[in-house]
Amino acid sequence: MLELMKRRTIDLLVEQFWKRGYLTVSRKFGTYLPEPSKVGKFDVDIIAKYKNNYAIGITLADEDINDIFIVDRLNFLATRQTKYTNKKVLLFVGVPSVLFGNTKQIVDKLQTEARKNIRLFPISERQAVRRKSSREKGTALFS
Repeated sequence: MLELMKRRTIDLLVEQFWKRGYLTVSRKFGTYLPEPSKVGKFDVDIIAKYKNNYAIGITLADEDINDIFIVDRLNFLATRQTKYTNKKVLLFVGVPSVLFGNTKQIVDKLQTEARKNIRLFPISERQAVRRKSSREKGTALFS
């Protein structure tokens, strides 16, 4: 069950990448894409690319936010650069909407350089839209 929740949050974070034009290069729990390698000593969930710019995506749960090393982890991942061109790599952080305020406070404690590189997203399950069929309305579309 826990793996299913983690998979769903990663899927919702991938949608945030897609909305901003990024293509997913590697991701956890992907069917056709490889799993991303560790960045330093930290696991990442997604690596994506937009033109010549790269981004790293992680999802945080309640136990991650309460970890004493979360500031170090975010600081390290937010200050990464590409190997040859030394371009800054953005860090997309997806958190449950309940924990968004706490995570925002943690991000505000980071260095200015790292704070500029972080994009924070609330991850919440969307409600399915129920549409009425033409039979339920009682009116015919065509006569």
